[in-house]
Amino acid sequence: MPISSAEGRSAGSAALPASAEAASAASAASAEAAEPIMLELVDEDGRTIGTAEKLAAHVSPGRLHRAFSVFLFDDAGRLLLQRRALGKYHSPGVWSNTCCGHPYPGEPPFVAAARRTAEELGAAPALLREAGTVRYNHPDPLSGLVEQEYNHLFVGTVRAGLEPDPEEIEDTAFVTPAELEKLMGEVTFSAWFSTVLDAARPAVRELIGDGAGW
Repeated sequence: MPISSAEGRSAGSAALPASAEAASAASAASAEAAEPIMLELVDEDGRTIGTAEKLAAHVSPGRLHRAFSVFLFDDAGRLLLQRRALGKYHSPGVWSNTCCGHPYPGEPPFVAAARRTAEELGAAPALLREAGTVRYNHPDPLSGLVEQEYNHLFVGTVRAGLEPDPEEIEDTAFVTPAELEKLMGEVTFSAWFSTVLDAARPAVRELIGDGAGW
């Protein structure tokens, strides 16, 4: 049985295309030509120490910067995943958590997480709460970029219909823990996905209970 997909496609049929590496390189060049997006650099304790341009902060070996990751669930306790758009310069076409990104310098992570979730999915969370932080260093094997992130985690629920931005999201799917385990054996997930999910699990169980299996 195919996993429930908000855009009517089976999530299990999605595979990273062979052309993704070329698309990634072209998108990176386009990103450099656009108006620079600035990120907030932090120390190991999450204190702000400066700013850096987004792409430059991800070039190997990477610079530690503030980020956020969101995990939204429906009323049945299924996790909303997204497949990143094929045109993205970083990790195109891979599956990942509901939403992730970077606050603007000086922007509270909670505000950034709520804002970006609504921008990408076309639906605001019905509930959103803080779920701790996690620090990691994950190279992306496809693009060669590096995620050196101090990541603020958020969990919540979603009830509104989704209208994903095609510039950001290729597909979406709601999955149970068993469906997620199967999907992870079939398609490519973001380099950071397992790390942020494991760090968020205690808050997820507190939000939706142990019965859902998370």
